[in-house]
Amino acid sequence: MSAVKRTAVAVVSAALLAPALLLAPPAQAAPDPKSDDKPKPPARMSSVGGERLGRAGVQVNLGPGVPVLPQGLSARSWIVADAQTGEVLAAQNAHWRLAPASTLKMLFADTVLPRLPKEQVYQVKPTDLEGLGAGGSAVGVKENHTYKVHDLWLGVFLRSGNDAVRVLSSLNGGVAKTVDDMNAHARDLQAVDTTVVSPDGYDAPRQVSSAYDLTLIARSGMQKKDFREYAATVRADFPGEQGEDGRRGSFRIETTNRLMTGQGEVTPYPGIAGVKNGNTTHAGATFTGVAQRGERVLLVTVMNPQSGESQAVYRETARLLDWGFQAAGKVKPVGELVAPKNVDTGAQAAPPAPKAKQPPTRLAAAEEASSGAGIALAVAGAALMVLAGAVFLVNRKWPVPALARRRQD
Repeated sequence: MSAVKRTAVAVVSAALLAPALLLAPPAQAAPDPKSDDKPKPPARMSSVGGERLGRAGVQVNLGPGVPVLPQGLSARSWIVADAQTGEVLAAQNAHWRLAPASTLKMLFADTVLPRLPKEQVYQVKPTDLEGLGAGGSAVGVKENHTYKVHDLWLGVFLRSGNDAVRVLSSLNGGVAKTVDDMNAHARDLQAVDTTVVSPDGYDAPRQVSSAYDLTLIARSGMQKKDFREYAATVRADFPGEQGEDGRRGSFRIETTNRLMTGQGEVTPYPGIAGVKNGNTTHAGATFTGVAQRGERVLLVTVMNPQSGESQAVYRETARLLDWGFQAAGKVKPVGELVAPKNVDTGAQAAPPAPKAKQPPTRLAAAEEASSGAGIALAVAGAALMVLAGAVFLVNRKWPVPALARRRQD
């Protein structure tokens, strides 16, 4: 066929196909987190915490003595805040409502943990484990086996166990009640971007949160000693199955927070003390971390990095923490982490936390908290230095100055 004929055939074919293409419905495929057709933040978002936090794009007050923001930040949303004062040092799309993945377990723990005695023992029913999403994370809870509430919380914090979340939800009155409780608690915290559909953070329609809300939630959770201890625990022994001889063994679990363990080519972050990571197909990678340097405690949340860099959510968190510690005290805040609705932030607020009395060199003598009662410190080399912040945060006098305690631990 000549070139002229081929051209004519192509033109006629295109003309015949055009009406069909015009009439065909648009594709409704789910957005790919790595697609070039990236979702854009809304033009108007919540202004809780300050008007600038409701704007799209990077919000930071650069000036003399303030370091520039780090290179290589690709997350759709992130925030850097001072955990003690509540000042937001910098943010990008802070109120963009995105899928939270397992970072939502922070809200689950902040809501349910104070209600259940940690020494309570419960035998798991088959119905407790119904409805778990395919491919979701699990710690290995078995039906018809008994567990302490304490062990189940270790499964939630260390292994992000959706199975442990479901059992604890049963103890709280069921999944539906727990979802209602979590949504009510989010409103109390003024986390207005958050809607809970599944208590474990597994992808579900309409389930969203934001970098701002996750940071609020983490700050609230850190008021509770048990929350701090679980979040800072590196490894623990989890009850296993009962053998034919009637004895029940155990197996070792380790936190999936790679800024604490240093796994996957991630460098352990000095002073890291938790809090929670997550990863699902829809949400991408999400992470909220708390770290301490000297007397300064920072919270950073990073949602859905787009760079393709290996372990980007941890690397970008580390860069933002570095920037925050350098910029704190120099940069003018762009907003604040608000207090819960039922908190008095006036004259009755707690005084600042006292300085640490122990020299860092004593950390090497600390023992690993295999039962979760303390922090696991038996990590070789530099990891001991990494956990220095965890020791201080667990044992320090909380709450932070701007946030009065709502209940006793």
